[in-house]
Amino acid sequence: MADLNDLYHIGNYIDTYALGHYARVFDAYDYRHRRPVAFKVMRNEHLSEDGEIRWEFRAFHNEASLLVKLADSPHVVDLFDCGYVAAYADVPQSGEIISYGRDVAAFSRDMVAYAERNWRPFLVLPNLPRMDNLFYQMKPSQSGTRWRLPTEEGLMLAFQFAQVLQMAHRQHIVYLDHKLEHVYWDGAKLRVIDLNSSRQLDSKTDNQQFRADVHNLCVGILYPIFTGLSPVSGTLRPQPGNMAQVEARYRDVQTLDFGVEPTLSPALTALLQSGAAHEINTIDEFVTALQAVCARHGWDFPGHPTDTASRQARDQMREGLRHLREGQASIRQARDLFRDAAILDDIPEDLEGELRRLVKAVNDQLNHRVIP
Repeated sequence: MADLNDLYHIGNYIDTYALGHYARVFDAYDYRHRRPVAFKVMRNEHLSEDGEIRWEFRAFHNEASLLVKLADSPHVVDLFDCGYVAAYADVPQSGEIISYGRDVAAFSRDMVAYAERNWRPFLVLPNLPRMDNLFYQMKPSQSGTRWRLPTEEGLMLAFQFAQVLQMAHRQHIVYLDHKLEHVYWDGAKLRVIDLNSSRQLDSKTDNQQFRADVHNLCVGILYPIFTGLSPVSGTLRPQPGNMAQVEARYRDVQTLDFGVEPTLSPALTALLQSGAAHEINTIDEFVTALQAVCARHGWDFPGHPTDTASRQARDQMREGLRHLREGQASIRQARDLFRDAAILDDIPEDLEGELRRLVKAVNDQLNHRVIP
């Protein structure tokens, strides 16, 4: 047993752009390991006065267990710590804490005891850059604006997400909760968060759940990244997150509208339509079909060779995308410098006016950027 402030400094909320049902997430600092972390703690409203363990409480144990099982994936966030905290304020700033590290068995064993004491479960995870969150990147700041990932990057993301599902499905785990809020992408590497709605299946379960996971990947992740639109609401907006809503979110989506992106590869749209129609039974089937699509974009796979010109064009496109990302990052840095200068005390109105003009002009440029 320790005091919260001996282990962690809890800072500001970092989930305000897409609030979750189960938890609030805070910027935090881990004193023991000297690193910034994300501190995820159950919402107060899920505590029970009679000590009953609600499913939101159990979701933390479910997530911790699945994170450990998928720890070998480079695309699933690590579990640093799990435990219980006695703080009752919405923002836990002080109080007793019990920390188990990665000992999920002990975390689960003591669940009843700490539920009866009305302590809240918590997980400590990597603090990923907000700018890498795809929902944060792609949600437009003004009406009539949308962005999509370049097809090359979208195919890379699709492959990496498929690798996550391959590892999960081999262990009879279904992810289920496919939405952009849970996806971090820096142009090369995928990171997936939030397994609290994911499920460990009985080994005798039929393939319906695995087929649904492929369907949800095509509908909930890949359609938005290639079109900039939500399959259920048109414009991108946060998706609801309790268990019933997760299961029902894409249930009625069996066809996808690609009219907004007429230049998108017909082979790619056909693949995603098949997934939406529940015609792809396993994630391995999806990967095989994805390889065929990639071959048409300059990728090389056994059984799906591409030609020399396509390989060369893909290499040049990848280099161009790298320059674009670097350029957009530099433009954002310039915008932030102008904005910070504009709010300095005692600068002349003439200078402030010019700085604000530059901020607006740069924001207009970023609103027409090529990559989210």
